Amino acid sequence: MEAIKINRLTTIEEADLLDHKFSEQFIWYKQGEYFRKCLEENIAESRITLIAYYEDQLAGCCHLLFNSDYPFFRDNKIPEINDLNVFHEYRRRKIASTMFDELEAIVTTSSRYIGLGVGLSKDYGNAQRMYTTRGYMMDGNGMTYKNVQVEPGKSVMVDDDLIIYLIKDLKGKL
Repeated sequence: MEAIKINRLTTIEEADLLDHKFSEQFIWYKQGEYFRKCLEENIAESRITLIAYYEDQLAGCCHLLFNSDYPFFRDNKIPEINDLNVFHEYRRRKIASTMFDELEAIVTTSSRYIGLGVGLSKDYGNAQRMYTTRGYMMDGNGMTYKNVQVEPGKSVMVDDDLIIYLIKDLKGKL
């Protein structure tokens, strides 16, 4: 039996399970309507939410946005991998990579490129290493804060909204 299983979000029960488990796992997450909204967007086909299970236990999730909030991706119709989260006890088991394999396979049928954003603080170090190992490269547009390009000489807060975006050529020619 395979330890990792990936399913798409399709039911209200799954959305509520994600909401409950995220509130248990992450102090920054507050229960609410987020995953129900994600379900609506999955049904509308503007988002794909993958749910990861490890040995039949919920281990995390990841999203693919077809209409990114990041202007460069939106303007160039580049789908964005978004909000990758694997629960602490399931990290280092290739769960994130398995979700990425699935999302990249989905996107390769409709787009040459896929992108993602990553925070710049040390908290994102493991993700930064994983993304570059998988062939993601900086998109060349510099840092953004709340999806607005940071201007030289301007101050911004170093928090989860300070992001650099990466892109991958799924045909391997970038």
